Amino acid sequence: MMTSDEDLAAAAASGDGAAFASLLDRHYDRLFAFCFRLTGSRSEAEDLTQDICAALPAKLGSYQARAKVTTWLYRVAVNAAHDQRRKRATYAKATTGWGDWEINRVAAHQETADQIDWLTAAMNQLNEDLRDTLALVLDEMTHAQAAEILGVSEGTISWRISEAKKALRAIKTQEDAL
Repeated sequence: MMTSDEDLAAAAASGDGAAFASLLDRHYDRLFAFCFRLTGSRSEAEDLTQDICAALPAKLGSYQARAKVTTWLYRVAVNAAHDQRRKRATYAKATTGWGDWEINRVAAHQETADQIDWLTAAMNQLNEDLRDTLALVLDEMTHAQAAEILGVSEGTISWRISEAKKALRAIKTQEDAL
């Protein structure tokens, strides 16, 4: 004699793994087919069916045998599909604009990299004193710290920075004229 779905559900809810396996064995294909109709996609139906099967042991505790197990399973599947759609809609809404943000971030990063490359090449055209002074200040050293490292006065550092700026502007103007 075959055990009813309701008896299998009650046994599975009590922790009977064999009853749970029998219940899934009986209804898995039907559940998958229903999920396929709900989603319209084989891969989404597979994911949804697997999610439902993984959640069933906990959900079986709420099964009250007022309806057939198949009716209850359909309700579980419909609710799971609704949850999945809501998650997708929320994700889509949350990620709107991220593509543009990423494109802008990459463009800004590239622009900064281009500026650093230009500055590095332009600094190589400066005399050693200006280049060394500018390198220290660009490395976030104060004028006092740079003066101590180079063994000159703070005023000399300020003058060298001013001269380096003039020289860099001249290099840029000359490049823009080409």
